Amino acid sequence: MRIRALLASSVVAIALAACHRPNSDEHITHMSAGDVAAPNAAAAGQGNLTLPPSNNAAPARLSASPRHGEWVKLAWEPGSPDSLMAWVVYPSTSNARTPVVVVVHEIFGLSTWVRGVADQVAADGFIAIAPDLISRVRGGPSTVELSGDSARKLIADVNSAERNRGIVAAARYAMSQPSAAPRYAVIGYCWGGSTVWGHAVNGGTTGYVGGVAYYGAPYMNGPTLIADSLAKITKPVVLLSGSKDTRIGTAMPAIDSMMKALGKSYVGVNYPGAAHGFLRLQNDPKTPPDEAEEKANVAATKDAWPRTLDFLRRNLK
Repeated sequence: MRIRALLASSVVAIALAACHRPNSDEHITHMSAGDVAAPNAAAAGQGNLTLPPSNNAAPARLSASPRHGEWVKLAWEPGSPDSLMAWVVYPSTSNARTPVVVVVHEIFGLSTWVRGVADQVAADGFIAIAPDLISRVRGGPSTVELSGDSARKLIADVNSAERNRGIVAAARYAMSQPSAAPRYAVIGYCWGGSTVWGHAVNGGTTGYVGGVAYYGAPYMNGPTLIADSLAKITKPVVLLSGSKDTRIGTAMPAIDSMMKALGKSYVGVNYPGAAHGFLRLQNDPKTPPDEAEEKANVAATKDAWPRTLDFLRRNLK
């Protein structure tokens, strides 16, 4: 009864603050700062090679990467005539078997930046696979990168069941490679962060060990769905967000309380002064300039990525 009461009392706060709104102000700011900002001198470089690149640094990082990355077409399900496009990057390692990390894109689709994150995941010792979960709604698999605005318009037609199908297909493909270990984790950003939660609720497929959600909260549709869905989670989940993202920040205390009451393995971190999309934004210039936010984004990135790697290494070992 105590857990049920706690869940019910927390639902209103989360439902108001954490509903997924693809056209919310946070998402629009995220896109404008990353897609519209003019490149500066730093953008021509690769950035800090121990961290994922910022949006502006991603093209140079991919161009200079020594790792093998390739496009692959997958079946959404065994025997399915539909195809799912994905970007796979393999690490340079002497390990006979390497665990898999599925990287889930934002509402802007499978962008150069997301492929840059996948490259960093491989640099840190994992097989990374980033599926293009809007492959169906865009008319079929393609390596052509959509504009952020075009992707945002299409992504509303990708439901939670299709997201899970795509992650499962990507994980199974990557784990079937001769160099892969039969274990996978999921990390995702914005829309992809919410998708990490959905996959945790869904339970994944054989080999699933947990996920890291960047600035994405669970979906809400009333108290029954929230209580029932979070109760289904059996693997660890981490939520990393920035305090300037008030939508997620307002929801985090209630999520923490519910996960704790349900006895789930969960960690939530809300970085002071960091924006929604801080890992993508980092210190890329924005209009108007905001040096304090840039510093906060970089500080958040420097804590969040090692924290993510620690999660992956502990749970995929």
